[in-house]
Order: sequence, then C-alpha cells, then structure tokens
Amino acid sequence: MDDSGSPKNLGEKYFVLAGVFVFERQAHFIATEMDKYAETLFPGGGRDVEFHASEIFSGRSAPWNSIKDKNSRIDVIASVLKILADFDARVEIFACAVHKDSFGDQDSVEMAFEDLCSRFDKKLKRIYFEAQDPQRGIIILDKSSYETSLQKMALDFKSIGTRWGIISNLAEVPLFVDSRASRIIQLADHVAYAVFRRFEHGDTKYFDLIAHKFDFKDDILHGLAHKHNLGRCLCPACMSRG
Repeated sequence: MDDSGSPKNLGEKYFVLAGVFVFERQAHFIATEMDKYAETLFPGGGRDVEFHASEIFSGRSAPWNSIKDKNSRIDVIASVLKILADFDARVEIFACAVHKDSFGDQDSVEMAFEDLCSRFDKKLKRIYFEAQDPQRGIIILDKSSYETSLQKMALDFKSIGTRWGIISNLAEVPLFVDSRASRIIQLADHVAYAVFRRFEHGDTKYFDLIAHKFDFKDDILHGLAHKHNLGRCLCPACMSRG
C-alpha cells in the first residue's frame, strides 16, 4: 500500500490510500517488467530508479529533472500504470478516497486503512469460498510516521474487529519497507496517485488506464471506496453501489 495527498494539507480535499493485490510469485514478474522499463529510460542505472508518481510529474528532482518535457514525464507515469493494466487478471487493485472535510477531526489515514484491510480480508474470504483456496495475506506499506499506530490497529482488527467484522485472513501485522526497495510499493504509489488525481482534480487520464483492475464482483466495484458526505455522487465507486 501507499498513499497520495496529505492528511494535514488544508489545500487538498482528499486523502487516498491504495494497494496492489498480488500473489507472491507474481510480484517478481511485475518488478522485472518495471526494471526493464526503468532501464529503457536510464540505461545502465535503471534498477536504482524509484518510480514515484508525484516526483515524476513535477520533474524537480533527479533523475526526473533530466526529462525536461512535461508530456514525456506524464507518459512515464502512464507507462508504469500500463504495466499493471496489462498484467495477469488476478493482479487487482484496491483504493479508498477520503473526503477529509466530510469527517471533521477523524483520522483519514486510519479510516482508509481500516477500509482497505476489510476489503483485503473479504477478497481472501471470497477466494476461499469460490475456489476452496485458503490464503493468508500480508499487508506491506511504504515506511511512514503512521507505522506504530497502523500496526496496533491491525492487531485490534484481528481481536476486536473493524466496523465490518473481525479480520481473520492476515498472516502478520503490516510490514513497512522503504519504497526505493520495492517495485510493488512504487506501483501502489502510482495507483494512489491516479485515484487522487481523479477525485482531487477530476483528471481521469491515469485512472482510466487501470479502472478495470479494481476488484469487481456482482456488478459492485469492491476495490474502490469513496468516503464522503457530499450527497449524490456519480463516481464509479458510488454508482456501482446505487
């Protein structure tokens, strides 16, 4: 999982947390494809390149400041998302977009994390009921100041439960890694960025590339949540729930 938007930035309406649902043997092949693409951009140094969508878009820091054309940098973000879009259908995505002002002083990070943990757990339960395939999941996030609080929340989910019930399919507390070392975290960053742009700015060019990868079952977009008190909403998440 990774996030986009700042919970404390008053200039932003939304905070987004997103994740990539991937079986461990598939993670290697996704990382390999991203390594190959990085090498085409920076021959000889591709494996050291971190794909971070907002940094790519701004072009202020190395190595992205060497790509002067903004449209070329936008193409980089799109190309990373296309690696996800074209991959095995079993690789899916989840995201929660929280409209911060709708919930006052509630912690948008914890709200989004609780939502995604529940969706992840329900997805694993569905795999078991449909295919008799008992899987346990591990949640891996980019390192952040929320590490301690989110680990405690996950332990509580397993014993006390979320508002939707007990989480029963997590094998371990959430693990936190440096995004520079994980292509999957970098991919989650791009998913979060795409969803953030969709809700914060109405910019759908990234979102549309990956919309088909959200967990979807029985005409409901289970993989995308839009938390708000804004009244009727025509976004895909809200429309699929009527």
